[in-house]
Amino acid sequence: MNTVPNEGGVLGPAAREASIARLRATSEPGNELDILIVGGGIVGAGAALDAVTRGLSVGIVEASDWAAGTSSRSSKLIHGGLRYLEMLDFGLVKEALHERGLILSVLAPHLARPVPFLYPLTKPFLERPYVGAGIALYDAMSITGGHSRGVPFHKHLTRRGTLRAAPSLKKDAFVGSIRYYDGQVDDAKYVANLVRTGVHYGAHAVNQMAVVDFLREGERVVGAKVVNHEDGSQFNIKAKQVINATGVWTDETQAMVTERGQLKVRASKGIHLVVPRDRFQSTVGLILRTEKSVLFVIPWAGTGSLARRTPTGISTRPTLRPPARTSTTSWSTSTGS
Repeated sequence: MNTVPNEGGVLGPAAREASIARLRATSEPGNELDILIVGGGIVGAGAALDAVTRGLSVGIVEASDWAAGTSSRSSKLIHGGLRYLEMLDFGLVKEALHERGLILSVLAPHLARPVPFLYPLTKPFLERPYVGAGIALYDAMSITGGHSRGVPFHKHLTRRGTLRAAPSLKKDAFVGSIRYYDGQVDDAKYVANLVRTGVHYGAHAVNQMAVVDFLREGERVVGAKVVNHEDGSQFNIKAKQVINATGVWTDETQAMVTERGQLKVRASKGIHLVVPRDRFQSTVGLILRTEKSVLFVIPWAGTGSLARRTPTGISTRPTLRPPARTSTTSWSTSTGS
């Protein structure tokens, strides 16, 4: 199938219908796609853009809307993982800092921005040099990427300086702090921009299009049967290769091909609470340790702060809009008090 660029990467109704027509045509001999990608989150959108810019014919379908799942439910942080530095996972931190710099300065500076964080210090002597050395290394590792870091360097603050930045903190709860920077990105818009860029280069992208079965020739998967949620119509899409990019729904997608999937995905959950600005006054974010995890307090959309607990595993079936569970509300109440 020939790849025809869509100037501007338009994702409107007319462009959707044109993409559906091209995907329908793949059933004709010699018109199959090189790659069909199932799932319109960050992984699927990134794979589509990568493939189409290598000259391959690409289709990508999403059962709901672009970034409707995990890719729009993050804490919007682009960070190197300061806590992983304490675990001595230098490779992971360096790679993450490299990607942070790319997003902030090259790939999506229109969607990302630096965000200041405070690391409160509670012990008067040994904690500042220990934490300070770690954050200095964090900054130093971000310089090696060959491009702009995208964020300012860290700074040590006294108790008075900390209170100026975060007036809602208790005066006797800390002796000072260290201010460092990470990045924040609009994750859903970032995915939509990736899809639009892929469409600009010729990818055929259709949302509200669910895969209900896979097409097989012997042991090979050669496409998918899809249903259009807009009008209920069904048709087949033929492709030389099919990529499963459905995230936490990977097992369910694999089950349409075989009962013994080669890849098992264990879902995890992160808790996010939106706190109004008048309840917690701060011009910066915070990183805090709790008994069981790390708690981030992140400046949020100009309206307040987002409290985020590090993810934990779950064993229940993932849903697009998961309800709050008893353990979640109990933790939220105890943290808020």
